[in-house]
Amino acid sequence: MLTKCCGAIFGPRTAILLALLTLVGPARAQEVSLALLQPAAIAAESSPPTPFIMPVQPATLPEAPSHRFWDRKNSLLFATSAAFSTADFFVTRANLRNGGQELNPVTRMFGSSTTGLAVNFVGENIGVIGISYMFHKTGHHKLERAVSMVNIGASTAAVTFGLARR
Repeated sequence: MLTKCCGAIFGPRTAILLALLTLVGPARAQEVSLALLQPAAIAAESSPPTPFIMPVQPATLPEAPSHRFWDRKNSLLFATSAAFSTADFFVTRANLRNGGQELNPVTRMFGSSTTGLAVNFVGENIGVIGISYMFHKTGHHKLERAVSMVNIGASTAAVTFGLARR
């Protein structure tokens, strides 16, 4: 009987009302006094401005070492990338002719013919050079060379895998 009486007194509506009344007190304490907004009070408070923030002088960064795009290092990386892509092409073509399956889904779309496979690997090399050039133009010279290195690693892994599965 006592629980029915307390349940009727402290229902969901009563709980919401009590929560709102509890939150009104702190909200009213956050009001701004109108006396502080008068121009005389603002001028009196801000008469001696004390700088809490010190101005920061812009720093000059050292100039990044620049190089030509077709320098010796990039030429060597692109030639190595093209050589491993060519090896990947021949191993992939031989495996596909002997009934193997291409694991790369992008290359799989072009793997139905030798011409399509060749276009895939030539496009891969053009893409590597294009992405490297984009990184070169934006000043990311380490990434510029990393693109070729990643492609060399991927082609080397593909050739190794293809030769191991013969």
